[in-house]
Amino acid sequence: MIKSKNNSEHYIWGGSCDSWILKNDVHLSVKQEIMPSGTSEKLHFHHFAEQFFYILKGKAVFFIDGEKLSIKSGESITITPKSKHYIANESNEDLEFLVISSPSTDNDRINIK
Repeated sequence: MIKSKNNSEHYIWGGSCDSWILKNDVHLSVKQEIMPSGTSEKLHFHHFAEQFFYILKGKAVFFIDGEKLSIKSGESITITPKSKHYIANESNEDLEFLVISSPSTDNDRINIK
């Protein structure tokens, strides 16, 4: 089946961020997400999942093990298991990205604060 935001399961996280589940099974998760300006995730880590973020639109700020990194449209970053991290949108525009996790992060997210 061809998948897009139009025919995928949707949920809202963090109060105002959108996520569309393009694929999710035990081995692989692919989500397309939009974060409005001024939003951020909570600091967390995954025991097993490696995550790959690809920025489609806007500029993301990642905090990974105490380091702050800016990633812009057309760029990507990989986050290894057990790395304490979160993503934030500190810009004035929406941030849109793909997040690909292997294995899926279902039941593999430990919030730190």
